[in-house]
Amino acid sequence: MNLSKTNEFKQLVWLVVLIILCGTFANVQARNLPDFTELVEDYSTAVVNISTSQKIKHPQVRKHQKAPEQIPEGPLGDLFKHFFGEEGERGDFDDFDAKSLGSGFIISADGFVLTNRHVIKDASEIIVRLSDRRELEAKIIGSDPRSDIALLKIEAEDLPVVKIGNSKSLKVGEWVLAIGSPFGFDHSVTAGIVSAKGRNLPRENYVPFIQTDVAINPGNSGGPLFDLDGNVVGINSQIYSRTGGFMGLSFAIPIDMAMNIVDQLKSTGHVARGWLGVLIQDVTRELAESFGMAKPRGALVAKVLPDSPAEKYGFQVGDVVLRFDNQDIIRSSDLPPVVGVSPVGKAVNVEILRNGNTKTLNIKLGELPDDDSVLASNDPETSKSNRMNVTVSDLSDDLRKKLDIKENGIIVLDIGPGPAKKAGIRKGDVILMVNNIDVINNKQFSELVDKLPADKSVPMLIQRRGGPVFLALKLVDGD
Repeated sequence: MNLSKTNEFKQLVWLVVLIILCGTFANVQARNLPDFTELVEDYSTAVVNISTSQKIKHPQVRKHQKAPEQIPEGPLGDLFKHFFGEEGERGDFDDFDAKSLGSGFIISADGFVLTNRHVIKDASEIIVRLSDRRELEAKIIGSDPRSDIALLKIEAEDLPVVKIGNSKSLKVGEWVLAIGSPFGFDHSVTAGIVSAKGRNLPRENYVPFIQTDVAINPGNSGGPLFDLDGNVVGINSQIYSRTGGFMGLSFAIPIDMAMNIVDQLKSTGHVARGWLGVLIQDVTRELAESFGMAKPRGALVAKVLPDSPAEKYGFQVGDVVLRFDNQDIIRSSDLPPVVGVSPVGKAVNVEILRNGNTKTLNIKLGELPDDDSVLASNDPETSKSNRMNVTVSDLSDDLRKKLDIKENGIIVLDIGPGPAKKAGIRKGDVILMVNNIDVINNKQFSELVDKLPADKSVPMLIQRRGGPVFLALKLVDGD
């Protein structure tokens, strides 16, 4: 065999070896992928389909209105008949049943079922369909709108149940699995990974959601999210979507929070949450600079509510909450969940930053009120200009009453180009503080602004639509 043929033979051998190694590696990778079959076999029977009916009145066609002369056959024809009647004469209103579908799971052998509140909200009838095709009517033990959790009870015994896990031990990147009834397809199984933890969504201040990329669609709501050991770690609740369908972002309520709520619903029928009594916002980079912080962190107190634990124990507007009950507060959204899950009356230590110095306040939590206050806004008649290129006015007694502002503050009537506009100040805002100093009136406000340093961010507290907001104001040389 000559040299060239020898080299060709060696290359062929190496190619065969490489193919074998690639195949072996692929097999190893395949073997390392999770197998969900045993989990589904063991726990899918504890997942239920929930269907609800709701009586709705809707206006019908007046008697002088008639249906089209030719009504099409099929589903479209049935729809015409429903609205117009067989001969086009109906009453002013008609009752019809609106139906919806969702999921749930059994947490006790005697028939307690956990689901989302929005699945059963305003339902006149709730039917739970089990894996063995039994259909049982459920009654509501209790529900909690702030967490979107509902506890149901069906009359049955020796039911299959799920294992309750620990959502705190979940890790980002961990495999998870959902079982539910998307679009009414019972016991559909989808899998993915944990994308993030502690997500806060708009209007959902008290739930640190688990974000996953598990395919969740309408009908999955209320169903369980499992880890690889078969433990329920969350309740599938929401999706983020621009189309109404799954787009890779789904959110689950942590099971630790859910079970705390279940215990309260069982014992008292309602949920009591810890309450501090402050309105907060994020600390931006500019605000962090104005407070002398090395980096943005914590929850900035924009308002201390009257007759609240925060007022009683000495919180001040401009305080930055850094730690609450030995838990770091990285973002403002971290604070409401940890306060909410704390028992009413519990004594806790709160570390704050005030005027550049850290201090610890010892407080005792109250109970979160049922309703949030809604404040109004209005414009005054008088005005005055100042260095920031804003037109402002003192607040009249009537306007203070409408805005629920007891003292201090001026209102912005108009705003021109300049640092105030860049900071985000708008017409109708009430300026309450500048550089941590209360704004009393027009004259004092102008004096404060004249003394502000150039090329340095300073905090400015405003009230907008009844809510306090901190903005970072930065004047430059020449302003």
